[in-house]
Amino acid sequence: MDTETELKALYIIANAGHSDEIMEIIRSAGGSGGTIVHARGEGTHHHSFLGITLDHEQEIVIVITESGTAEKIIAGIDDKAGRETSVHGICYMTPVERAIGLRGVGEPAE
Repeated sequence: MDTETELKALYIIANAGHSDEIMEIIRSAGGSGGTIVHARGEGTHHHSFLGITLDHEQEIVIVITESGTAEKIIAGIDDKAGRETSVHGICYMTPVERAIGLRGVGEPAE
């Protein structure tokens, strides 16, 4: 991996069942994929059914990519899968100081 390439980590949190839509946005923006983590959200409001507390199922998609691609992905999430959609996606970006084992990210073309 080229250590001079500026990498970003994107964390996209969305309602469960929408990871395929998120992955399509990532690929259409030039990303190569991501890691999907199943999670549950716990907000200030809980729903109860027959005495059982129900939490919202969510998925977190983690993507490590070049800075320019990350900007395109975050714009795509905002446009197609943001909080005003059924996906109810939120996304944040953090810098990646060092990474190993990434294929196709930050590597020079062969």
